[in-house]
Amino acid sequence: MFEKQQINIGHLSTLYHTSFILMGTDWLEKVGIRATWKLFASGPDIVKAFANKEIDIGYIGLPPAIIGIDRGVPIICVAGGHVEGTVLIAHNEYRTLSEFRDFEAVMRQFEGKIIGSPPKGSIHDVIINNIINEAKLEIRVQNFSWTDFVLEALIDRDIDAAVGTPSLATAAAHACEAKIIIPPDQLWKNNPSYGIVIRKDLIKNPDIILRFLQLHEKASNFIRKEPRKAAKIVSTLIGIVDEDFVLSTYGISPKYCSMLSSGFVSSTMDFVPVLHKLKYISRIISENEIFEYDFINKVHKEPHHYDS
Repeated sequence: MFEKQQINIGHLSTLYHTSFILMGTDWLEKVGIRATWKLFASGPDIVKAFANKEIDIGYIGLPPAIIGIDRGVPIICVAGGHVEGTVLIAHNEYRTLSEFRDFEAVMRQFEGKIIGSPPKGSIHDVIINNIINEAKLEIRVQNFSWTDFVLEALIDRDIDAAVGTPSLATAAAHACEAKIIIPPDQLWKNNPSYGIVIRKDLIKNPDIILRFLQLHEKASNFIRKEPRKAAKIVSTLIGIVDEDFVLSTYGISPKYCSMLSSGFVSSTMDFVPVLHKLKYISRIISENEIFEYDFINKVHKEPHHYDS
């Protein structure tokens, strides 16, 4: 029999995170975890919640976590979750990467225009700003506090394109027939769209971390192997999207796993100099400041599943 333990978990509205499976089932309760779930607008908001000691565990893209570590927030990543979760979308008049077959030519379509993004410091914001800077393009990035506001701006044509999650791509396709201009695997290979980050104090209670990660891995496998059943749980929980919407979102970038794979880690470390160049962090953060491998290595002993 498990000892009952209370934890506070920060999550985002991103449909393909295992948070929605764990919220929609009794799995956590069965292993003695009583979870209080708190919804946040973005990764940077989750970092603020960690700084204020409001949460113990967070579902978050790794760049915001790195920014938090640089600012002294006592957090560390203990598991993966998904890679390649950023897409560039726009209205139908814009041409796609498959049509141009030239990355910079695609981006030049937006010269002098506006690309909407979730908040400054989010993984989407970092990826698009890096692309614009590297190509020396005159494109303005407009940040929004909630992804819903990005969608509204795209519908109203206040912005010309948008970066965000596959969920945003699915919603935009339904709302204004927007399409994917650059797919997630072409924007930044293996980018760590989210991982499981914890307050460092929680390491004093390793049992609860292991129990949570076992179910995070179970939920990741469930999404990969039983997407229709997983979509039903998510759509029932949320109530405003149907199963097909969730399935479409799952299919845009189906790279789900809890492992801290070499690709996940090396891609994360590639963000560090970019964050420093963009002046989002004040120094080069080391790998051992970002990752703690002991817990997930006990839970996930087989090869990673990101490319399954």
